[in-house]
Amino acid sequence: MAADPPYTSENLNRLGLRRERLPQHVAAIMDGNGRWAKRQGLPRIEGHRRGVQTVRMMIEECARLNIGQLTLYCFSSENWKRPPLELDLLMGLLRRYVIAEREEIMRQGIRFSTIGRTDRISSTIWKEVTTTIELSRKNTGMRLCLALDYGGRDELTHAVKAIAAQVQSGEMTPDAICEKTISDHLYTAGMVDPDLVIRTAGEMRVSNFLLWQISYAELWVTEKCWPEFSRDDLYQSFRDFAARERRFGGLVENRTE
Repeated sequence: MAADPPYTSENLNRLGLRRERLPQHVAAIMDGNGRWAKRQGLPRIEGHRRGVQTVRMMIEECARLNIGQLTLYCFSSENWKRPPLELDLLMGLLRRYVIAEREEIMRQGIRFSTIGRTDRISSTIWKEVTTTIELSRKNTGMRLCLALDYGGRDELTHAVKAIAAQVQSGEMTPDAICEKTISDHLYTAGMVDPDLVIRTAGEMRVSNFLLWQISYAELWVTEKCWPEFSRDDLYQSFRDFAARERRFGGLVENRTE
């Protein structure tokens, strides 16, 4: 089966979107799976299972819109505090997802990657994750990045330790440290910073997600829980993004009207 073709300019016009005003890196905090399930009278894990459908939609639509990168906050370093049964179910869901979506990732030419710690998730799961990473390494389409066992403060601490070790060994002087030095030591080294951060379930916080990288990102929040987030919601977030003036601390950037 061939991959779904990218949207044409005519398709984008019908959706009220303009290619030159689309974000190139979209990040999403996928919140509210458990709350959605509770409202439906279902176990929390059913919310996570339903959330996988939204993940599939998000990946498909961003790929067809030629978004350069999509980063999804799948499992935070704080999520280890959840009950053991829920953690086991979440890890099982992650493993099944990585295996089940491997063929689709290759079909769409997506480059699969992850950020976060690699020492606390089981080797069985990481084997499947790394298999998908290696298989898709030469793909030239959208980069799909899953944040797994990820925390922004933990990432910055890791970077500071690595830079300090280089200073201590004489590989680098303190005066040589700049913003690029820090960026190059983050889990996201080599990736562009997000333009747009989408958060579901109405929470007005960034929850330790990409603290360095989203300094100038636009935030878009919806009251809908992640399992309820739809294509129309995604399109609306892009329309709102296009209407904003991104100053980056200075004057309004040049815009193509």
